[in-house]
Amino acid sequence: HVQLVESGGGTVQAGGSLRLSCAASGYTYDNFCMGWFRQAPGKEREGVAAIVSRMTYYGDSVKGRFTISRDNAKNTLDLQMNSLKPEDTAEYYCALSKGGGAWSREGTYDYWGQGTQVTV
Repeated sequence: HVQLVESGGGTVQAGGSLRLSCAASGYTYDNFCMGWFRQAPGKEREGVAAIVSRMTYYGDSVKGRFTISRDNAKNTLDLQMNSLKPEDTAEYYCALSKGGGAWSREGTYDYWGQGTQVTV
């Protein structure tokens, strides 16, 4: 049974930093695509970043500010968020894909965490 549990959200001033973490369990982790999505009130869920093996992908709005990383030994996925802006305020979700597909598309992912709130 796959489980994804996010942590690290909170409230931060504009220009500040936060680090989100996703603890994953229930599968062999190494080669699957994992990503971070976010959803602000009244908006659609959008892809923030994803990682497959050593390849990383970022949404245009976060490039140069956010960094995604994974630790296969610990089964964790992190998102380091720097230079945060008010428009980064959203619920952030960790997701896992067992197959292929565009990294930024919700339908690519099979499992989702419950989310963690980030307020800037």
